[in-house]
Amino acid sequence: MKIAICGSMQFTDKMLETQKALENMGHTAFVSDFSGHYTGKTASQREDLKLHHKFEKDAIREYWEVIKTCDAILVLNYDKHGINNYIGGNTLMELGFAHVLHKKVFLLNPVPEIPYYKSEIIATKPVIINGDLSKISD
Repeated sequence: MKIAICGSMQFTDKMLETQKALENMGHTAFVSDFSGHYTGKTASQREDLKLHHKFEKDAIREYWEVIKTCDAILVLNYDKHGINNYIGGNTLMELGFAHVLHKKVFLLNPVPEIPYYKSEIIATKPVIINGDLSKISD
C-alpha cells in the first residue's frame, strides 16, 4: 500500500522512523520532501521552517500531490501543546484532502478532544490503529 505520513512537523523524527517501519512491512511510505530540514532542530526553529516552507516552497500543495498518488494517509497524532493525540490545522487539511480523494485514513492514536473540529476528523471515518502499524491494511 502507498501511504502518505501526515502530522505536525514537530514529529519529523517519528515520521522518519514510521516511514522505515512501514517500508519494512512492505508498504511504500512518503514523508514531506522537506522533512530532512527538520531533524536536529529546536521546536522554535521547526516553527520558523514550517512557515518558510509553506510560504516560499508551497509545501501544502507539494504534499497534496503526494496524497493524490497514495492509497491512504497515516496521521501521527502524538501529544502536543498539552493536547492528547494532537492534530493541527495543516494536518486537518490533509485529512480533508484524503477524504475528498476517497483515500483511507488511519490515525495512530484516537481522535483528539479538540473543540470545533473533532466532528470533522470523525467525518473522515478514520481507522484508529492505537499505535499498531500492523493494523494498516487495504
